[in-house]
Amino acid sequence: MFLQDTTALQPLADTASNAISALQASPNQELSLFELLTKGGWVMIPLAILALLALIIFFERYLTIRKANKDESQLSMQVKSSIKTGNLDSAIAICKSSNTPLGRMLQKGLLRIGRPIKDIEGAIENVGRLEVSKLESNIGILGVIAGIAPMLGFVGTIIGVITIFHDVSVKGVIEIGTISGGLYVKMISSASGLIIGIIAYILYNILTTMVDKVILKMETDTIEFIDLLEEPGR
Repeated sequence: MFLQDTTALQPLADTASNAISALQASPNQELSLFELLTKGGWVMIPLAILALLALIIFFERYLTIRKANKDESQLSMQVKSSIKTGNLDSAIAICKSSNTPLGRMLQKGLLRIGRPIKDIEGAIENVGRLEVSKLESNIGILGVIAGIAPMLGFVGTIIGVITIFHDVSVKGVIEIGTISGGLYVKMISSASGLIIGIIAYILYNILTTMVDKVILKMETDTIEFIDLLEEPGR
């Protein structure tokens, strides 16, 4: 009876012995950030691509939107001055040379002068929609990355869990090394996916806020332009 109990406890003793050996064999060493990320498995490669893509899109759109949001009070003043003096050709030339969203909108309105105000407003709004569409180009990709990255990191989590149970089933013994190897993949990929997703979401909202400011600015300048055309004597 005592011999049977000893035999039954032997696997547990072996497991404990293996765990102690693994801890003794693993020296305390600090991993660099790069070394830590490489332990996340192959899932880290697409996550890195998504992170790089998000940064490229952000900086490209940021510079474009910032250029469109520059102070164009000088342009508005010159156009208004030309309209008041009746020099429409000069106003059109000023808008064309500006090469800005507002300039293109005002140019379209100037080319429609002589038609009903509703037609002028409609023409300006159509150009405005095109300009906003250009500004918003590729921004939606950041939103997609914000949703995909955490899910991809979760895939790494599932793969890590599968790896743990597979190795345990093959070896038949629970070892610290076997568990920690899978946990690296599981935790690092999940954390990386969440971080990339959060950053992409923040960048997405920064750009959309900038676009909203540009839209408000264009609408304000357009209203002032229409009001000028509706003044008596115009």
